[in-house]
Amino acid sequence: MNSRRNFVKRSVAAGLSAAILPAVAEAALPAAGAPKAPWKHWVWTNPDPKDTATELAERYKKYYAAGIRGIFFEADSEKHCRAAKAQKLEAHRWIWTMNRGEKALLAAHPEWYAVSRAGKSCATHPPYVDYYRWLCPSRPEVIEYLANDYAAALKKDYVDGAHLDYVRFCDVILPVNLWDKYKIVQTSELPEYDFCYCPVCKAAYQAEHGIDIDTVQFPEASPSWRQFRYQRVNRVVARLMAVAKAHGKPLTAAVFPTPDIAHRNVKQDWVNWNISGVCPMIYHGFYKENVAWIGQAVAEGVGALNGKFPLYAGLYLSDFKNDAEVQQGIELALRNGAAGVSLFGNVSDGTLAALKTAAAKVGA
Repeated sequence: MNSRRNFVKRSVAAGLSAAILPAVAEAALPAAGAPKAPWKHWVWTNPDPKDTATELAERYKKYYAAGIRGIFFEADSEKHCRAAKAQKLEAHRWIWTMNRGEKALLAAHPEWYAVSRAGKSCATHPPYVDYYRWLCPSRPEVIEYLANDYAAALKKDYVDGAHLDYVRFCDVILPVNLWDKYKIVQTSELPEYDFCYCPVCKAAYQAEHGIDIDTVQFPEASPSWRQFRYQRVNRVVARLMAVAKAHGKPLTAAVFPTPDIAHRNVKQDWVNWNISGVCPMIYHGFYKENVAWIGQAVAEGVGALNGKFPLYAGLYLSDFKNDAEVQQGIELALRNGAAGVSLFGNVSDGTLAALKTAAAKVGA
């Protein structure tokens, strides 16, 4: 399976950088009721089988010293998980959820895949990139397939929790920085990217609302159809949270950066989930925003959650020009109520130093 962020990596324009507003970090005030130090920081990573025990011990010891307390591992690696746990880090399995392109699954159950408003199935016509193979969240058999997959991961004694990814519909609107890459202007919801219009979704919607979505002139503008799809994904999350609870382990999720963007771009309603925490991917470069936007996005999410569960600000390290910007982004996240940050990219010694300095500065 491709790395979850191959789409992201390939889509970042060369020379992308963020403007910086030095005064913003200094002026920002802690949000009311904001989590205090010690914060809990995370790292997203795909474990490399070539890593040695010595390398892992040294790396994870540095992580812990910098304030990192958990790692989301994209692949199942007992070696990496146990090495992390030996250095007092939590080891969580980071699992693709609705986007599942396993060849065996595609061959056995093409009917499980989401269908666009244009009538194309992700099983045969994946949008944007070949590995965008989205399952339909309305099908009970899909939910049970995912529940069994998560249970298989959570039952392992070296796994401390699970981390949901791609727990949403396909992007009906891409982040604006990707429009040039894919030669698309998405100022409206285009039929080929709007999901899911399969027979199961249509029938369920009609049963609940008494409306045949095929008779609606502009279905993309229908509030009830939009809400219906939020709730379809919410049901999947609730089932997977029940699996996590049965194993006595937490369930977190990588989500879109703010509640508004999540609703608009991918029909994701993470504010209304009941899980252990979220890591909004506040990748400012993708939205052509500057570093200051990290604080704004965190404040929006924290305010919407109102203490329901912790928010860890997801930062894409390649979006920053230097370690000073990384430090500023972390400070903004913490000052605006994040319970910590989650880092994706090259976590260098400079990154770790920026993390420690930011936490010390905000906590002073």
